[in-house]
Amino acid sequence: MKNKLPFHKTTGSGNDFIIINNFDGKFDFDFFKKLTPIVCNRNNGVGADGLIVLNKYEGMDFRWDFFNADGSVAEMCGNGSRCAARLYSLFTGKKDISFMTLAGVIHAHVKDNFVKIRLSDPTNFIPNMDIYVDGDIIKGHFINTGVPHFVIYYEENLEEIQVKELGRKIRYHDRFSPAGTNVNFVCSIGENSIKVRTYERGVEDETLACGTGASASALISGYLKKVKSPVEVITTGGEKLYIYFSFENDNFKNVYLEGAVKIICEGNIYLDEIMSR
Repeated sequence: MKNKLPFHKTTGSGNDFIIINNFDGKFDFDFFKKLTPIVCNRNNGVGADGLIVLNKYEGMDFRWDFFNADGSVAEMCGNGSRCAARLYSLFTGKKDISFMTLAGVIHAHVKDNFVKIRLSDPTNFIPNMDIYVDGDIIKGHFINTGVPHFVIYYEENLEEIQVKELGRKIRYHDRFSPAGTNVNFVCSIGENSIKVRTYERGVEDETLACGTGASASALISGYLKKVKSPVEVITTGGEKLYIYFSFENDNFKNVYLEGAVKIICEGNIYLDEIMSR
């Protein structure tokens, strides 16, 4: 079969990604943007929450292009960063890795199948924000942990929340226009543990995990004095992420995201077949 494009399939806490090595620069940005919604389709493609492209970048290990499943571009993805770092580590043997994203430089440390990344310092922190949805007031907190997140804290469990329905309404709310926002529903489940359900912009559905969402939720929980760093985050998929941070002069600093990464498989995308639809 001609026109084969090698790929690896990875998952970080249930967030799954297709990763392509484009160090030879054979394909351009527009090609991958077009390819992403096709190959990420779970019925007619490989299936994934997003596509990650590794490109050469002088002075760092690589630069990535990150595409959500719908082909839109995201500035940052926490679990995607951990997956990219572990795969690059397997390629090269390196344990300490730095790479460029639209949100800035990401530093990663790989130990066996665990990857710990340092996120860029959060921005645009707006606590105690009220928005109106269908005539009701929803109280939450906004923060950008590489991508925008709106965090809603609940005292009770999250099982009865209609994450897709409510998340979509908040994601497209005028208050967050035009970029939109990711939406996180959070509750405490232990002394230093929280559970998070996330509606992801670009996937347009609830996902099994979201690294920047877990981070945003942990930071807000810390701000509300529900937990202290490090915070254990239980994802929708049941896996655990660990968030480390400090809070200085009303700003969050030194934010780290840690968790396991699995390399699921590798193979080839048959471009003549998949792009012909």
